[in-house]
Amino acid sequence: MNNLTDPMQDRDPNKDDRALQRTRDWISDYFPDVRIQERGVLVSVGDGVAWIKGLPSARMEELLDFEDGSQGMVFDLCEELVGAVILQQTGSLTAGQEVHRTRRPLGLMVQDKLLGRVIDPSGRPLDGQPPLHEGAWVNLNSPTPAIVERDFVHEPLYTGIRMIDAMIPIGRGQRQLIIGDEGLGRTSIALNAVLHQKDKDVRCVYVLIGQKRGAAVNVMQTLQRHGADAYTTLVVADAGSPPGLQYLAPFAGSALASHWMRQGRHVLVVYDDLSSHARSYRELSLLLRRPPGREAYPGDVFSVHARLLEQATCLSPEQGGGSLTALPIAETQQGEIAAYIPTNLISITDGQIYLERSLFAAGIRPAIDVGRSVSRIGGKAQHPAIKHEAGRMKLDYSRFLELEIFTRFGAKLDPGMQTIIKRGQLLRELLKQDRFECFSPEQELAWMIAYNEGFLDERRLTDIPSVLQQIKSGLETRLSLETPREDWTTALQAMLTNADD
Repeated sequence: MNNLTDPMQDRDPNKDDRALQRTRDWISDYFPDVRIQERGVLVSVGDGVAWIKGLPSARMEELLDFEDGSQGMVFDLCEELVGAVILQQTGSLTAGQEVHRTRRPLGLMVQDKLLGRVIDPSGRPLDGQPPLHEGAWVNLNSPTPAIVERDFVHEPLYTGIRMIDAMIPIGRGQRQLIIGDEGLGRTSIALNAVLHQKDKDVRCVYVLIGQKRGAAVNVMQTLQRHGADAYTTLVVADAGSPPGLQYLAPFAGSALASHWMRQGRHVLVVYDDLSSHARSYRELSLLLRRPPGREAYPGDVFSVHARLLEQATCLSPEQGGGSLTALPIAETQQGEIAAYIPTNLISITDGQIYLERSLFAAGIRPAIDVGRSVSRIGGKAQHPAIKHEAGRMKLDYSRFLELEIFTRFGAKLDPGMQTIIKRGQLLRELLKQDRFECFSPEQELAWMIAYNEGFLDERRLTDIPSVLQQIKSGLETRLSLETPREDWTTALQAMLTNADD
């Protein structure tokens, strides 16, 4: 008997008090009144779309409850019928069942405990842990920040990738598109950026849209293996999810990130990928009999993506100073960057990182085409020391790539061009980087000074990876981005000389 415990002792008194308080509030607010409830009838259902008759007051994006426990959202209003996308479906949903309005839009319960969790766009947990019952409720269709609330992008967001941080810099609050064919490393670049935010006071939201479930598991395991799950929330609508959930997935990630941004935090959100999102929206629109436009996409697909990406910004200090950086991913077919959806996204975002298949086939990782990649506002957020060293690096590298083509024809080169070719080959080796290998801003500055000062000119190209490891492991901790360049030069020269000895 001594081992038996009183079950009342295990109860949380604070939890009981909160439940009682909610009941008291409900009773105090309750008043008897005549309530009118509309009752609709499900006419047809299939392919994730339902048609309902008898809900004349239904509003766009309002949640609907079906008789069998399924849930949908109003997505189209006709004269007599209401079109809805299915968000949650049981096996017994059939025509003829009753449908009721809920008078509320789809939202998400958010709080800090969502870090490290895997959820679907409606907030339901996918990781086997209990759902959240407390927190702030946010609408998935939250308004974008007003112009007066915004500030200029002025802080850098380092990705840990040498080529991006030097030549295509990204600032906090920027929208930078990652675009390329399938299998060229778009997800790896986005994951690299997420992994590099460890201990940087940046929260991350990774949205997977229409991917295979195995891809979602790989992303989750990668985050866990590198300890990045502690500051990351995964929003997943895999290929097996209803098209309505796939359509809502980026808006759920954006709503969560915007909530944290409003709290004054820096947030990085990755949309992987918006091409799948556009296809889901096209599927829904065709099922709902909306008139198709170019490539059968609905005419408002541009505004849908613009509304989503307009959430990314840097708030002014009066609004808390938080920021939301967006890294949308888009897929091209056969490198066709001028297709409809890629062109739309390029015109919406502040720059793009373009991945080229020929570079990938040549063994260059990451396979970023510097000539077609651009960051329109990231340079203003770049640290002055790194910006000074990066200087004309992108221009010189592009010039080297053009000259290198002439060498393939056996053209005779003068000494000046031979020097450009040699320096370009050295820079290309320096920019190669393994997957998930991260460089700190100080290490970035170190290799750029070593390159610009010519400390590496006599090295063989095969020795460059070991030199980069020397810089990464042997860099003095007293050196920072604010350290005078003369001190950097002296320290690097001594370090590289000692390593040779």
